[in-house]
Amino acid sequence: MTEGFKVEVLETRDNRLIGRRELVVKISHWPQGTPPRSAVREYVAKMLGVDPDVVYVRRIRTEYGMCESYARVHVYDSVDRALQIEPEHIIRKNRGEEGGGSRT
Repeated sequence: MTEGFKVEVLETRDNRLIGRRELVVKISHWPQGTPPRSAVREYVAKMLGVDPDVVYVRRIRTEYGMCESYARVHVYDSVDRALQIEPEHIIRKNRGEEGGGSRT
């Protein structure tokens, strides 16, 4: 892989009421650190054949010392629907407008 990581879909839920697919994915990224949200977003969009603007990475979790991460990803039917539903901070993070931070 040119990205240095591999994504595997573990779980898919079709939420027709909201107009989105909810995915749980496993990201294998040996021997590197956790990939950035933007790279995961692009990879999932390419994997599913959709526009990256309808893909939102909600959360990426990596256990200490592991080269595997798990992410929750929402894939919407349209950009407008995504902007109506997703919280503003998630939209900013996925657009790269807000950097990651540490919890205190």
